[in-house]
Amino acid sequence: MSESEPQVPEIDIPMAHSGPIGPLGRMEASLLFAEISRISYLQPDAVRHYVPQIGLDLEHFADRNGAQAYVFGNETDIVVACRGTEPNDWNDVKADVNALMVLAETVGRVHRGFKQEVDDLWPLLEEIIADDPRTLWFTGHSLGGAMATICAGRCFLAHIPAMPAGVYTFGAPRVGTKRYINNVDVDLTRWVNNNDIVPRVPPTWLGYRHTGRRLYINTYGNVRRMTKRQRAKDRWRGFFHGLKKGKVDHFSDHAMAQYVQHIGKAVEERGQPQG
Repeated sequence: MSESEPQVPEIDIPMAHSGPIGPLGRMEASLLFAEISRISYLQPDAVRHYVPQIGLDLEHFADRNGAQAYVFGNETDIVVACRGTEPNDWNDVKADVNALMVLAETVGRVHRGFKQEVDDLWPLLEEIIADDPRTLWFTGHSLGGAMATICAGRCFLAHIPAMPAGVYTFGAPRVGTKRYINNVDVDLTRWVNNNDIVPRVPPTWLGYRHTGRRLYINTYGNVRRMTKRQRAKDRWRGFFHGLKKGKVDHFSDHAMAQYVQHIGKAVEERGQPQG
């Protein structure tokens, strides 16, 4: 590689898909959106390197005041991937810690920091997706998952022709009150990896709630349905396993690479086609 060529980090892409996203099963679609969310942390040149492996084209990079999203597409689908928290980006850090609520555009109250991120970005995204006839999807990890959730609701508020077919989030925080999150009917799949701390903030005692279908990854990296009591027990198990390895898994479990790895394992074990 010459000195003028950009450095592209090595990332494993476990699934390549061609064709419409809609017919995919929930697990296979989750893996595809997990891969998309992971590469969304990269710079545009690196993203262009990986999107052919996933089966999409990079169509837009929206950036305003540090709020960022990639727009990918193929013949049948358009995917908006909101970028998650970047520790060196002060705008992202402010959005995460700004947990006070403000009135939403519809009903209820919403996280002020997350709303501000979407307020900055939405005019750009609305212009891109408004008249696009393809099937629309939103995805994101961490802060990006919160933004994806709010953006999907904005489609209904804006009364644009484009309506989201689904939202897939990974390690996403709570975004607002029960009235706010249940105001629109969006098919939302919400992934939580064991002790990932971010889905547990902001706290419920401030009025925050989750919505959508939760899919939980246990201590051993397996996707399991568990009761609240079983999840609490599993989280303690994961915490002690992490200590044995010299890490605090409340933070390590938040890594997007872990979501891709565990969901890829689940897809492989189920024997679903991967492309």
